[in-house]
Amino acid sequence: MGKEHTTVENLSFGFLSLPRLIRGVANGQEFEMELIGFCTDICVVSNALILKAGFPEICITVDAVYCAGVTLELHSAALK
Repeated sequence: MGKEHTTVENLSFGFLSLPRLIRGVANGQEFEMELIGFCTDICVVSNALILKAGFPEICITVDAVYCAGVTLELHSAALK
């Protein structure tokens, strides 16, 4: 059985309001985040940094299978 989840669609990279939006969805409950996206080395990494700044104590992971970088090297570097 899978974990309960809520999908939050982000329509741009560097979405500065994303932590506030997620706080509202979480409604005070503990949570973890898994990110997926189109461009690992631009969109995904930008939002991962914004989210980590907003939630330093939360586990944030990126599912590399559902992302791609401009190049394989940039994809790998962003995941590190």
